[in-house]
Amino acid sequence: MGRPIRFLLNGKVRELADVAPTATVLNWLRYDARKTGTKEGCAEGDCGACTVVLGELAEASAGGVRLRALNACILFLPMLDGRALYTVEHLAQGGELHPVQRAMVELHGSQCGFCTPGFVMSLWAHQQSGAPTDTASLKDALAGNLCRCTGYGPILAAGQAMGAQPDAAALAALAEALRALDVAEPLEIDHPKGRFSAPRTLAAFAAAAAARPQARIIAGATDIGLWVTKQHRALPDLISVGEVAELARVEDLADAIRIGAAVRYADAIGPLSDLHPAFGALLRRLGGQQVRNAGTLVGNIANGSPIGDSPPALIAAGATLVLRLGEATRQMPLEDYFLAYGRQDRRPGEVVEAVIVPKPPAGQVFRLFKLSKRFDQDISAVCAAFAITVTEGRVAGARIAFGGMAATPRRARATEAALVDAPWTEDVVRAAAERLAMDFQPIDDLRASAGYRLQAAKNLLLKTLLEDQAPAAPGLADLEPVDG
Repeated sequence: MGRPIRFLLNGKVRELADVAPTATVLNWLRYDARKTGTKEGCAEGDCGACTVVLGELAEASAGGVRLRALNACILFLPMLDGRALYTVEHLAQGGELHPVQRAMVELHGSQCGFCTPGFVMSLWAHQQSGAPTDTASLKDALAGNLCRCTGYGPILAAGQAMGAQPDAAALAALAEALRALDVAEPLEIDHPKGRFSAPRTLAAFAAAAAARPQARIIAGATDIGLWVTKQHRALPDLISVGEVAELARVEDLADAIRIGAAVRYADAIGPLSDLHPAFGALLRRLGGQQVRNAGTLVGNIANGSPIGDSPPALIAAGATLVLRLGEATRQMPLEDYFLAYGRQDRRPGEVVEAVIVPKPPAGQVFRLFKLSKRFDQDISAVCAAFAITVTEGRVAGARIAFGGMAATPRRARATEAALVDAPWTEDVVRAAAERLAMDFQPIDDLRASAGYRLQAAKNLLLKTLLEDQAPAAPGLADLEPVDG
């Protein structure tokens, strides 16, 4: 065992030694710290009842610190190191409710109260970030919090009434307290239930992964957390990307952007939306805010899921993957990384360092679509991505990719071939759509039937043409879920 995990809990320094690497923050709060305001609902990062707020140094943010709402149920204790953890018990001071709590009371935002602490913490994080409190912004902030009693009207009203001014003095004091934590030595845990390493440099991270090829790489734990809480799997060796500053950057490469392996969804949405506005509309439906605050874009790629939302979009955009084994790096088109179900082109000890997304060429039609049973934080039945370059009315290039249609995210090459060099017209598109049956043989499962998937894929290609030719028609970014 190296040094203890060192963090702030509601403003006070805590040190934890002899901690299993996959012990969850939720269980520690409830059973050890006795902070029982944080509730367990789903234990899979879906309901938000366990929402806590994590603070970390971020020089570009207000006060030099950033607060993020996270799900405590799938957050591992070592991930608190060097950070500040806040629970609902922190908010009321001197017998006085915090303005967020007071707004919830006065506007009747709580009935049974089980979910209320999670809503309060999500609203507090939103308030302290200085984010807008209009209805649309609040819906995004609260999409990861579920309530089965009140309906959401009073809760949204409380969010609008709570005020949007961050406590600048408190944030500045928090930044000073975080700088004072003695966490210069990289965290290394060697426990009977497993090992956890948090290297601080890219070279150290790559060396650790190469030396321990059996280790699992952990970023936000939004997938791996469920392996522990739902599958009760033992994870004897973990290496974290969360402390590697070189991997937490988004870089402008003139003709592309480079997104490092530690860049969270919440931080990737802006740069990707600047390339293609459709990225923002898609990624705001990828989990709730708590998931987007923890999970990483590269993690969504690296785990190779056939129903991950970001790979089809990135494949259509022409993304390239950067992999590292020790000091050696290699690049490959993203679509080549996915070999078969559960298999990716990654050598033992090799890690995904970054994804490079090219800037779009002139004349490109770029559309992304997600079909799921719920609008927010649901797994896709079909995820479709279309990048069609049109020059003088003809298709000069086509990249079409789907998730949920095969054992891996995959391009529709026969369909692409039917479009290239042809007029960008409805007759051509309808004929090309029939080629999708050559590209994919989808399956029936709980999310959709094979027939639905194939027909939906055809319709989405046609929708891409119609939206391009009738730009005033509502697109994905304009649509809101229908109540009920």
